[in-house]
Amino acid sequence: MVFKCISFHLHPHPHPHPHPHPHLSLYSAISQNPKFSSLALTPLFSTGTTTKIKATRNQIYHSFPKRCAILTPMASSGQSSVGTKFDELEPDPTLTNDDLKPTTPSQRNFHWWEMACLWIGLVVGVPSYYLAGSLVDIGMAWWQGIATVVAANLILLAPLVLTGHPGAKYGISFPVLARSAFGIRGAHVPTLLRALVGCGWYGIESWIGGEGIFLLLPKSIKESSLSQLLPWLGTSALEFACFIVFWVAQLSIVWKGMDGIKELEKYSAPILIILTSILLIWAYVKADGLGHMLSLSSRLSSSEFWSLFFPSLTANISFWAPVALNIPDFTRYAKSQKDQIIGQAGLPIFMGAFTFVGLAVTSSTEVIFGHVISSPIQLLGQIGGFATKILAILGISLATLTTNIAANVVAPANALVNLSPSKFTFRRGALLTALLGIAFQPWRLLKSSESFVYTWLVGYSALLGPIGGIVLADYYLIHRMNLSIKDLYSLSPYGAYYYTGGFNLAALAALAIGILPVIPGFLQKVGILPTVSDAFVVIYNNAWFFSFFSAGLLYWILSSMRGKHTKPLPYDPLLPPAA
Repeated sequence: MVFKCISFHLHPHPHPHPHPHPHLSLYSAISQNPKFSSLALTPLFSTGTTTKIKATRNQIYHSFPKRCAILTPMASSGQSSVGTKFDELEPDPTLTNDDLKPTTPSQRNFHWWEMACLWIGLVVGVPSYYLAGSLVDIGMAWWQGIATVVAANLILLAPLVLTGHPGAKYGISFPVLARSAFGIRGAHVPTLLRALVGCGWYGIESWIGGEGIFLLLPKSIKESSLSQLLPWLGTSALEFACFIVFWVAQLSIVWKGMDGIKELEKYSAPILIILTSILLIWAYVKADGLGHMLSLSSRLSSSEFWSLFFPSLTANISFWAPVALNIPDFTRYAKSQKDQIIGQAGLPIFMGAFTFVGLAVTSSTEVIFGHVISSPIQLLGQIGGFATKILAILGISLATLTTNIAANVVAPANALVNLSPSKFTFRRGALLTALLGIAFQPWRLLKSSESFVYTWLVGYSALLGPIGGIVLADYYLIHRMNLSIKDLYSLSPYGAYYYTGGFNLAALAALAIGILPVIPGFLQKVGILPTVSDAFVVIYNNAWFFSFFSAGLLYWILSSMRGKHTKPLPYDPLLPPAA
C-alpha cells in the first residue's frame, strides 16, 4: 500500500539518531519535488512540533509517482535485494555503474581474518623492508627505527578505522563518500589526487618486481651491452624490459577484479609469513645470533635525532596514508564494523614485526658478507643457488603483487570510474593506472633513501593529509555519521551534496589552504628553491599532521558558519546497521 510508506515526521532540525521506523523529513521530500518546492521555505508548524501526516492513495499517487522506495530506508530484515533497492532510487546514470553501486549483502563477505590478511599482504613487501632500513641508514639505532615505525602506525590506525566506518555502514567506496564532503562533482578533486599517488606507488612496486626478474637472468646477459645505462632513460634497457614484463604479469590478476584481489591476499598471507620467517632464521644462523644488530647504536646526537624523528614519523604515516584514505574501498565488503575494526587493529603489530625482520636481516649481512646489504633484492642475489633464487623471486613477486594490487590499483581505478562511469570500468581504470605508473619513472624515486623517504613519502602526504581531515570532519562532525544514499547518486540541485553547482567551496578552500603552506618546503627539498624560512621547513617536515588538522578544522568552521548541518537528511543506509 502506498500510504504506508508516506508517513512523515516533521522536524525543524536534523534528527540526531536513526529513526526506529522508516520515515523521512518533510523538508527533504518537498524540496526535491518541483510541485512542492515553493513550500520548502515556509515552516508549516511551530518549532518542536511533531505531526504525522497520512495521505490517501489518490493524493499521494499523483504527487509522488514511483517514489515510495526512494523516500523509505531499507528495512532491517535484509531479506530483499540491495541491488533492487538501489535501482529503485533512480540514481543518475552519470554517477554510477556496477563498480560504484553500494555493495549488496552477498558481496559483504570479508571476515576480520580476511581484513587482517589484506594488511599482512600489504605490509610484507620490499618497500616496508626498505623503509626501516633507511631509518638506520640515516643514523638511527635499530630500536629507534622500530619505535618510529610502530608509533606512526598507531597514530594512523585511528583515521584508518574512522574512515573505514562509512564503507562498512553504507557499502560505499571512497569516491562516493567524497561526494558528501566535496560535492557531487567536486569529489573528482580528492579522488584524482589519491589516484595520482597510487599511480606513483604502482610504478615503484612494479619496478621492484622487475628487479626480481632481473636477478634470475644469466650472468652473461646481465653483463651485456643491454645492461648499460641509458642517460635519457635513467636506467638500462634490460632493467626496463624486466620492469615491463612484471608490469604486464600483474594485469592478469587485476583483470579478475575485487574477487581476484581478495583470494590473492587470503592465500598469500600465510605463505609470506613462512617465507619471512625462513629469511629471519637464515640470518640468525649465519650471523650466529642477533648480537650485531642489538649492538648497533645511534650515530645521531639528541638534537640531530629529534630533527629527523618528526619528518621520519611523517614519512611512516605517509607510507599507509593513501590506503587510510580509500580504506572504504575495502571495508565496504566487510561483514560488520567489528570485522573491519579487528581486522585493521593488527597493522602496528604487523609493521613492527616486519620492520624488526628487515633490520635484523640487514644488520646480519655485515657479519655474513662483510658489508651491509640493505636491498632485499640484492641480498637474495648474494645468497646463491638457483633453487634459492627461484624461491626468493617467487616470494618477492608474491609480496609485490599483494601490496601493489590492493594498495595501488583499487583507488586509482575507482577514481577513474567515478570520473566517468559510462566510459571507465574497474578494468579500464586499472589499465590506465598501470600506464601512468610507467610515467612516474620509479627507478628515479628509489635512487636513494633520502629521496624515497623525505621527498616522495613526505611530499605526497601534503596532498592526502587535508583530504583525510576534511572527509572525517564532514562525516563525524557535520553529518554525524548519517548520509543520504539517494543524494550521493543524484545531480538534483536540491540534493544534499549538490552545494554550488556540484562543488562544495568550503571543502575545496580548506583543501587548498591545507596544501599551500607545505609547498615552499617541498620546493626547497627538491632543489627548486635554494632556501626558505625555518617555519616552512618545520611545516614540511610535519606535512601530514599540519595539513590533516588545519584543513579539517577549517572545513568544520566554514561548514558551521554556512549552517550546512541544519539541513535535514534522511537516514537511509541500504544495508542493516553493522554490529
